[in-house]
Amino acid sequence: MITVKNVSKKYGKHKAVDNISFKIDKGEIVGLLGPNGAGKSTTMNMITGYIEPTSGEIEINGYNISKKPKKAKKFIGYMPEGVPLYKDMTVKEFVTYMAELKGVKKDQIKESVEKTLQDTWLQNVKKVLIRNLSKGYKQRVSMAGALVGEPEILVLDEPTVGLDPKQIIEIRNLIKKLGKDHTLIISSHILSEISQICEKVIIINKGQLVAIDSPENLEDKVNVENAISVVVEDKENKMTKIKLRNVKKLELIKENDDSTKEYRVVPEGGKEIRNTLFTDLANENITIFELKKAEASLEDAFIDVIKKNEKEKEKEEQEKLEKAKKEKEEKEKQKADKKIEKEQIKENKNNKSKKNKKKGGNK
Repeated sequence: MITVKNVSKKYGKHKAVDNISFKIDKGEIVGLLGPNGAGKSTTMNMITGYIEPTSGEIEINGYNISKKPKKAKKFIGYMPEGVPLYKDMTVKEFVTYMAELKGVKKDQIKESVEKTLQDTWLQNVKKVLIRNLSKGYKQRVSMAGALVGEPEILVLDEPTVGLDPKQIIEIRNLIKKLGKDHTLIISSHILSEISQICEKVIIINKGQLVAIDSPENLEDKVNVENAISVVVEDKENKMTKIKLRNVKKLELIKENDDSTKEYRVVPEGGKEIRNTLFTDLANENITIFELKKAEASLEDAFIDVIKKNEKEKEKEEQEKLEKAKKEKEEKEKQKADKKIEKEQIKENKNNKSKKNKKKGGNK
């Protein structure tokens, strides 16, 4: 369905995307993740044909997006982050306008628009001016603009950005519904959302591809060091002050609305510490509400992958610097050796010349 082959994008000397390759099959729901400035939006813009790669190829259903853009783009519906909406249009007018822009046949526009409004749950506001809609409804309108014309692929860049929890749930349910009939690529900073929606995750860091896997497999690969999750009531804030046996690290995860706190406890050497932890906290009159083995989340996996990638890059950079230093030292040594050699040759010539002069004088 989508094939990205050795794709790079340069802006001057800066590489926004650096030689990435991956495939997305028909019907897959894929999450595109990465820190700010990682190259996610640039990658999406290249997949949709909005910008061209500096090098490499992108194929959509066998069509090269750069060489045959019209044929390739027919398969794609794109919702960029912060998509501009014509606020003086009604919802139906905007979706109709998008259908016309996409080249939907005139006799099919009305049916296509009505179906799209139904699929995005916008029938009840189709005559409302866009400027009078809530942020959640505006996001749905943006999605409707991408969906109209029934493209096989939907590319959604930060579809839930700026929404409240209720609106996020609404858009998430809509995405799940659309995923039944479309191939989806979704970029989001809400990793729990990606974990619930997506079957596969692509992680990019500093323009490079660092992981492709299912959320479950990425979570399983994270080394949680036999960590324990404990929820306590600690009115006197003793948790961070007391000495817990065989504990290497104590980390506050969150403070709950009921005044309890959740901590992650990492044992020394991967030891089993639930019994000793229970005893130590009870001795300090710290009430335990929950104590269980910690489970890795997609957030943990994401952080772990990024950290490992950063360490690998630091190592590569250090190796490059050391190599460059050795090469410089070797060149300087060779230069010094040549200088000594030249001076030696010059000295030998001078000595030979002196000897010849001396022989001539003796004659």
